[in-house]
Parts: sequence; C-alpha cells; structure tokens
Amino acid sequence: MKRWEPPGEQVVQAPKPRRWPIVILVLAILGVGAAGVWIIWRHGRPRSITGSLAPVTNVRSDVSAAGDSLDVAVSWRLEPSTVAGRPDSIRLEVGIGDGREASIRVIANDQPTDTLRLHAPVPGQTASGYSCVAAVYSTHLSRESCTPWQYVRPAAQLQTAPVVPDSAAKRPGGGARSAAGGAVATIVIQPSGQQVDPDIGGKCADWQRRYPSRHLWVEVNREAVPECMGPNGKPTVAQFCAFAVLADGRRVKTQNSANNPYCEQLFQAWIRERLT
Repeated sequence: MKRWEPPGEQVVQAPKPRRWPIVILVLAILGVGAAGVWIIWRHGRPRSITGSLAPVTNVRSDVSAAGDSLDVAVSWRLEPSTVAGRPDSIRLEVGIGDGREASIRVIANDQPTDTLRLHAPVPGQTASGYSCVAAVYSTHLSRESCTPWQYVRPAAQLQTAPVVPDSAAKRPGGGARSAAGGAVATIVIQPSGQQVDPDIGGKCADWQRRYPSRHLWVEVNREAVPECMGPNGKPTVAQFCAFAVLADGRRVKTQNSANNPYCEQLFQAWIRERLT
C-alpha cells in the first residue's frame, strides 16, 4: 500500500511593478526643486545693470599750459539709458602715461565738461596722456570712454639755431638792424608748447609718404588734411619756430623760421610782446 505524502510546496512569483512611472515622478520632483532654487537665487542676488547702461561718447580733450601745469579741459556726450535713466553723477579721470600721475573727479550728471590739472612736461619732453569718462549709476559704472592726447614742449640748442643775417629785428627805440655778427644769448621757441594728437594707426605718416610734395596744413597748428587730424580734433603734427635774442638785445629769426609766413606772424607778435 502506497504511503500518502502531502503535495510539494509551489512558489508563485508576484509580477514586478513597473519602474518608469517612479523614475518620471522623481525627475519631476527634482526638476521642480531645481527650478525653485534657481528662481530664489535669481531674485535674491543683486541684478547687474551694467549691460543696459548707455556709454559716454565723443570724449575730447583740449590741453593748454598754465605755468608749470597742464589744464586738461575734457568734454563728452551722454545719452541717458532707456533702462537706467539719467546717471547719478559723472566720473572723470585724466592721467599721464600708464596712470603714474592721474587726477580723478566726480561731478554732477548735467555737467558736459570739466577741467583737471596735471604737471606739465619740462622743455624737450612730451606728455602722453589720456582722458576717461564714465557714468555713475548708484554703485555701477558704465563702460569708460577714453581718448589719448599729447602735449609737446620743444627745446633748442644754441649751436643748432643759427640766426638769419639781415633779419628785420627791432630793438627798443631803434629801427631795423642786421643780425650779422651778433652773439646769440637766448633761443626762444614759439609756441612754447602745443597739443599734438597721437597719429593713431600711422595715418598721417602714411599720407606724408604717399604725397611727399603736398602741403598737409589747412591752417598751421589748427587744422590739417583729414589723415593728419587726431581723436581730439587736433593735428597730429606741429610746427614750431625758433627766434633768438642777441647779446646786444636785438631779436632775430633763426634759419628754422626764415621764409615761413606762419613763423613771420609769430615773430611779429613776439616782438610786440617783448616791446610792451
């Protein structure tokens, strides 16, 4: 007789749940969290307005000597930003070289020009400077607009300035006298200094090479051909005239200034200035 045995245990596996809905739910939660963090960070940090600030344009410098100093009169144009409106103030900086000497001033927002002072170069040297202007909006600055400039103070050596015989030099209380045989006591350069714009890109030098026989001046030391005008509306070249005072007091032109209408005008003005 066969022994009865209970039936064997059967294992029934439950179907595995689908995972992709859970993955999508987790990603959605993470995305919403990341978006919330970004919004909080975006609105919580200071917003930069630099890109929406209108820059200062048309910066120009007019440099003149004032004793041992240079007066740098700077002008500019400012168009108010459509986003930020008018600036709170204007920041102006003028300097020489790489900024080793600089003067900075913050002025009212409705002021279109201002004058700052620097040390003048000694005779025989050139001051190469810059003028920069920026609009101030609270704690923000617009992009600076800068323009370079130069101021030249020439010098002359006695041995390099021979006088012109028979120059129409007048002495106080006397008539015209010849310069022949007179010993030179002093050399006087006119003008004593001159603003000369930098020749950016060598445009003026290139023009002079291409037209060696042409006259570049429209009005000497005031206006030249367009290729020889610089960023401040000044010529990139300058003309200086050398005059001499003889040991006996006579004033004469040197060979540097002979047969030159511009130097003749300066010479006559110099004589009148000395006589008065």
